[in-house]
Amino acid sequence: MSTINRKEIRQRVHKRIRRKVNGTPCRPRLAVHFSNQHVYVQIVDDVARRTLVSASTLDKAVGNPQANVECARSIGALIAERAKAANISNVVFDRGGHIYHGKVKALAEAAREAGLQF
Repeated sequence: MSTINRKEIRQRVHKRIRRKVNGTPCRPRLAVHFSNQHVYVQIVDDVARRTLVSASTLDKAVGNPQANVECARSIGALIAERAKAANISNVVFDRGGHIYHGKVKALAEAAREAGLQF
């Protein structure tokens, strides 16, 4: 009997999502990553293979860096603000294999409220 490894399951789901979700120059990909201590978000152009805009809880703009729902909300607003400065309004949301719940949902809703469309 094998044990369930959540990390492997999430990585399998993420690979399945990445087959369908691609970032283009006109509609880049908003990629989300969570570690135990931090939240990382970047807007990626997969055709040119480069990061256009990024934000994380390691930035000085975020006061108390943690990997919780409140920090995810602030990072969502921050990435939308930086995307507007880079003339990016439409993105494709890549939840990174995570369930659309909690931190992922808070980040996505904050980015939408701040002006990103996806």
